[in-house]
Amino acid sequence: MITVYGISNCDTVRKARRWLEAHGIEYRFHDFREDGLAPEAVAAWIDELGADALVNRRSTSWRALPASTRENLDRNTAIAAILEQPTLVKRPLLDTGAGLHCGFREADYERLFERHTL
Repeated sequence: MITVYGISNCDTVRKARRWLEAHGIEYRFHDFREDGLAPEAVAAWIDELGADALVNRRSTSWRALPASTRENLDRNTAIAAILEQPTLVKRPLLDTGAGLHCGFREADYERLFERHTL
C-alpha cells in the first residue's frame, strides 16, 4: 500500500493527494501531527534519502531551529529534530513500497505511476 506522509493543511500535500485520486491510485494518508512519527521510521527515511533530501531547509520550522542544530545536522540530530518538529520533513513524503520520494512534482509522479496515468 502506498503511503503519503505529511500534514493535512499543506498545499503541496493536497496537490499530491488530488493527483493520486485523479489517477485512481489508492493510498493511505499519514498525518505527522495526528498520527505521530516513530523514531525507527524517521531513521529509515534518513538512511534511504539522507538528511539533506528529507529536511526542508526552506521551512519556518528549519529557521526556528537553533543555529548549532542547523550547522551541525547529521543523522542523529536530524532524527531528533524531526521527532520534535515533524514539519521539518519535506512534504509530501511518498512511500511507494519500492522507494521513498520527497516533494510533489506532477512530472515525477507521472514517471513513478506510468501505468496509472490518464
